[in-house]
Amino acid sequence: MVGNTYPYTVDDWLEDIVLASQNNLDGFVLNVGREPWQKDRSADCFQALSQTTLPFKLFFSFDMSSIPGQSAEDVHLLCEYMKSFGNHPGMFRYQGGIAVSTFMGEHLRFGQKTLDNAWGYVKRTLEEIVPIHFIPSFFIDPATYPTITCLDGAFNWNGGWPLHLTSKSPRREIECPELKSDRHHLRHLAGQTFMAAVSPWFFTHYGPDTWNKNWIYRGDDWLFVRRWEQLISMREQIDIVQVISWNDYGESHYIAPIKGAQPNSQAWVDGFPHTAWLTLNAYYSRAFKEGRYPPIEHDQVFLWARPHPKDATASNDNVDRPTHWQVTDDTLWVVVFATAPAKVKLYAGDDHKKSFHAEAGVTKLCRSLKGGRGVKVTVERKGAVVAHCAPHEFRFQTKPEVYNFNAFAATSC
Repeated sequence: MVGNTYPYTVDDWLEDIVLASQNNLDGFVLNVGREPWQKDRSADCFQALSQTTLPFKLFFSFDMSSIPGQSAEDVHLLCEYMKSFGNHPGMFRYQGGIAVSTFMGEHLRFGQKTLDNAWGYVKRTLEEIVPIHFIPSFFIDPATYPTITCLDGAFNWNGGWPLHLTSKSPRREIECPELKSDRHHLRHLAGQTFMAAVSPWFFTHYGPDTWNKNWIYRGDDWLFVRRWEQLISMREQIDIVQVISWNDYGESHYIAPIKGAQPNSQAWVDGFPHTAWLTLNAYYSRAFKEGRYPPIEHDQVFLWARPHPKDATASNDNVDRPTHWQVTDDTLWVVVFATAPAKVKLYAGDDHKKSFHAEAGVTKLCRSLKGGRGVKVTVERKGAVVAHCAPHEFRFQTKPEVYNFNAFAATSC
C-alpha cells in the first residue's frame, strides 16, 4: 500500500525490498491511489531497487476505489505512471508486457458505454506508451470473463478468505471452511493468466465517520497455512501468487514490520506484530516456487491469537463490535516446524497445559485461550527444550477498552 508510505525515504524502501527478498518474495505490487505524492513514493521505490542487484520486481495495481475513471481524460493518471516507470528494468514483465493490475474498476467507464469498452480504451491508451499484460481484480461474476476482450488474465483478490461465512453459517461449515472460489475464475479464464491471493487475516474497524468498514473474515484454522497448502497443491494452474499484504494496516493483514504512516488504524495495530507470518510465509513461498516442501532445518514455533474474547463488550469504543464476530473462535493457533519427532506443550498461563506429539515436519496445533493469561509453547526432545515461544507482551484480556479482532503473532526466533 503506497498510501501507507508517505514518510518513507529511499532507505526505507531499500530496507523493505531487502527484507522481502530475504523472505522469498519476488517483488512488490504497488497499490497506488489518486494522490500525487504516491507517484513520488513510487519513484523512491524504483530508485531503491536500482541500488540493489536483487532479482526483485515491481508492478502497479491501480486502486480504482480512489482513482477517478468517469471521463476519458481520467486515463491520464494511469498514463503518467507508465511514462515514468514503464521502461524501468525493475518492472515485472509477463508474457511480453508490463504487468498491470487493479483493485476494483468494474464500476468505471472512462467515458465509454460498457466495462469492456472502458478498459479496452484504457489498455489501448497505455499500450501507446508500453505493452501491458492486464490482470485486474474486477469484482464481477467470472462467467463474464469471456465477454471482456481487454483481459489478459484476472486476480481473485477475495480468494484468500472464507467470505461466505456469516453468523448464520452452521458450525460444520465454519470450522476449516473451504476456499473454492478460484475454481470459478479458472473455469472461465480459458488458459489466461491467473493470479491467486493468500492472506493471513482480515479485520477492519472504521466507523461511519471515516471509511465505514467494520467487519472480520474468519482467519482461524491456520488459514494462512491451509491456503498456501491449497495453492501449492494446484500450482500448475496458478501463474502468480499475491500475498495480501505487506503493509495494509487498516485491514490487519500486514506481514511486514509496522512502519510508515498508518491509516488511523493504530488502535488495533500498535503492539500487534505480524513479522512471524513473514517468516512462515517464506517457507511456503519457497515450496510453491520449487514444487516441493523444503526440509525443516531447525525447530521453530509460530503462534497467533486475538487479544480478547469474541463476545466481550468493549468499555470505551465508539464503533460497534465488527460484523461476523461470531465466526471466529477464542483459540491459540500454533504451527510447529520440527526437525525430528518431539513433544509440544501449549500453555494458557502457567497452570493450563496441553501436550501433543509432533512428527518431523510441519504440525498444526491449537488450544483454547484463558482470560487474563498469556500463552507459551515449548518443543521438547530427549528432555531438552529445542524451541520456545512465550511473548510476554500478550495477554488474553476479558475486559477490553476497545474492540480488537486483530491477531498477535510471534515466533521462537
